[in-house]
Amino acid sequence: MTEAEVKKPQESLQERLALVIELLHRHKLVEQLAQRQEGDHQELVESLVHRQNLAVLQRKLDDLHPADIAHILEALPLDDRLTVWQLVKAERDGDILLEVSDAVRETLIADMDDHEILAATRDLDADELADLAPELPRDVVHELMESLDAQQRERVRSALSYEEDQIGALMDFEMVTIRDDVSLEVVLRYLRRLKELPGHTDKLFVVDYDGVLQGVLPVKRLLVNDPDKKVAEVMATDPVTFHPDEDAYDAAQAFERYDLISAPVVDKNDKLIGRLTIDEMVDLIREESENEVLNMAGLREEEDIFASVWKSLRNRWAWLAVNLITAFLASRVIGLFEGSIEKLVALAALMPIVAGIGGNSGNQTITMIVRAMALDQVGTGNTMRLLRKELGVGLINGLVWGGVIGAVAWYLYGSWSLGAVMTAAMTLNLLLAALMGVLIPMTLLRLGRDPAMGASVMITAVTDSGGFFIFLGLATLFLM
Repeated sequence: MTEAEVKKPQESLQERLALVIELLHRHKLVEQLAQRQEGDHQELVESLVHRQNLAVLQRKLDDLHPADIAHILEALPLDDRLTVWQLVKAERDGDILLEVSDAVRETLIADMDDHEILAATRDLDADELADLAPELPRDVVHELMESLDAQQRERVRSALSYEEDQIGALMDFEMVTIRDDVSLEVVLRYLRRLKELPGHTDKLFVVDYDGVLQGVLPVKRLLVNDPDKKVAEVMATDPVTFHPDEDAYDAAQAFERYDLISAPVVDKNDKLIGRLTIDEMVDLIREESENEVLNMAGLREEEDIFASVWKSLRNRWAWLAVNLITAFLASRVIGLFEGSIEKLVALAALMPIVAGIGGNSGNQTITMIVRAMALDQVGTGNTMRLLRKELGVGLINGLVWGGVIGAVAWYLYGSWSLGAVMTAAMTLNLLLAALMGVLIPMTLLRLGRDPAMGASVMITAVTDSGGFFIFLGLATLFLM
């Protein structure tokens, strides 16, 4: 795929968003002009203008994929978002609700009455209903469950019985099962009688009469083998399988490792109960990646970019309070050496360099460690080996770059001793950054917390306070 082909979908999506915003702006502008008019025809003019502009916008929305509409809704302020949401056809509401982020979904559901929610969710699959159910009003969920047939109701309850990070909460119940004692010709005739195949069907699941998984028949084997052959001769008997109570992120890594498109989910007796598909795994990996970025910045949850001020404050205040405390501690460290700074003003100019470089180095270490943890490449058992390696990197970087900035300090201020202190302080702070860059995520992991939670805030606090203390302490000892 060329670079132009890669960029085209994104550029196209941005163009669609720009067109929607333009239509909304035009609608508001003409509506304001119509309201200024006086006379008997004002109401008629307003009605015609309203219909004309919204009709153009609605036609544009009808041509878009639900995922594209979801992106547009997330990129609009609340008033415009609700205007666009009201123009979406009711039969598409459910698919769009599945695509938008949790924060935006909350605003859309709040704008719908119970009848609209029921209409939007009634045609969704069991796994999709289970995904939306926790965010719907209880009476709506109860009424929705009552409207389902016994099989669908049982599937929804099964999916809801698992935690959101377990495979059982993500598995799909729509799949094609066959027996191993039939010919490939019989299988082909059976498939032709179906209205359509479930999405992401790259293999058929072979089960016995009790529903126990015997193997899988990849569609490519079905198409290229002799139709007279039996399924048992062609099927793969050792497929990658998952259990519903396993961690979903482990499954996502297996999908990436083995290039899977779908995989069977079985219970403890190897009975087939569902399947995982690549679309769910891609969504999971994206959400996990976004959560790690948010956690490292100290944000508690995903935030609607156009959320109210109060909601944004609630999401951000906790770690800002922690940051304020650590910043105050850093200022107190500087306060301990006020006398030294008064005697040698150059210290005030140089000390932010030591702290800043230490913070950057610590964030690099934490990012590498958290990424390796996410890929299951490291654990608490090899902490010491990682620590030695990162301390080695910090030592070399400290000596090299500390030497560079030490030489610059010597040149600027004419003091070789100040340059030596700068080199030593830089080296010691990078060693501190390496130490804490390994210990912070490892400690969080041992405590059962997300290793990325607030890691960036904590490492910056440590390297700032430590950098100031080390640099000013050395300067006081050797320069005063």
